[in-house]
Amino acid sequence: MNIVILSRNAELYSTQRLVEEASKRGHSVEIIDPLKCDIIIEKEKPTIYYKDRYLDYVDAIIPRIGASITFYGCAVVRQFEEMGVFTIAPSDAITRSRDKLRSLQRLSKAGIGMPKTVFTNYSRDVEEVINYVGGTPVIIKLLEGTQGLGVVLAETKNAAESVLEAFNGLQARVIVQEFIKEAKGADLRALVVDGQVVGAMKRQGKEGEFRSNLHRGGSANIIKLNEDELNLAMKAAKVLKLPVCGVDMLQSSRGPLLLEVNSTPGLEGIEAATHKNIAKAIITFIERNRK
Repeated sequence: MNIVILSRNAELYSTQRLVEEASKRGHSVEIIDPLKCDIIIEKEKPTIYYKDRYLDYVDAIIPRIGASITFYGCAVVRQFEEMGVFTIAPSDAITRSRDKLRSLQRLSKAGIGMPKTVFTNYSRDVEEVINYVGGTPVIIKLLEGTQGLGVVLAETKNAAESVLEAFNGLQARVIVQEFIKEAKGADLRALVVDGQVVGAMKRQGKEGEFRSNLHRGGSANIIKLNEDELNLAMKAAKVLKLPVCGVDMLQSSRGPLLLEVNSTPGLEGIEAATHKNIAKAIITFIERNRK
């Protein structure tokens, strides 16, 4: 099988592991920068041109598209889909998951628990917004933030007002969320492949840090999810139509609460924490579905 990994950095751990596992199983693997692809739109013959050739021989793709190139990256994935190429992350599903507001609206309608959340169009009534989520402290998130960037903990009403006014002044759209105290700076990441959880870890923020992202110095350990946590992760993946994804959630006094769903989850942290071969699970998923 000819597999293409859409990635801008061939040296990343996740990209290298996917290459390694696909090669072990006898597949031909190629790493292609999606920004260097030309999309050829022609009647009944959609194609992609890359460097010196047409990519008309590809059987499956693995999108590893960063948030900063979502628009063009998804256009490339969509073109492959029009060419009949299998993808582990459909273009529409990636777009949905990258829009925090849109994905939370869809997940909320599906009955998935999450922290109380408010989105407002540059509201001046900050006190009302804070009251909607149960008072301070509150979490304020940029809609486009990733890896913990653009996420602020406002511990007082005055701090929340200052942060919201600053974002409003920049015309940056944000959501305000309830702060889950009992989570104690930790969250859970479940890695879903083909609708099943294949690995899970608990990420703990470093001392004094409310964000648990490994990129920000957090630590991770393997965890066995309970039935409610497993069901939440699998349901969230199904609702957003992402057969392969990372589902982040908090442990709270009222059960697991969803934070977000990542359409291109990193493999380094979860493989190290769980000692499970997640990359192999992704390749075998492609094999089953491509056949």
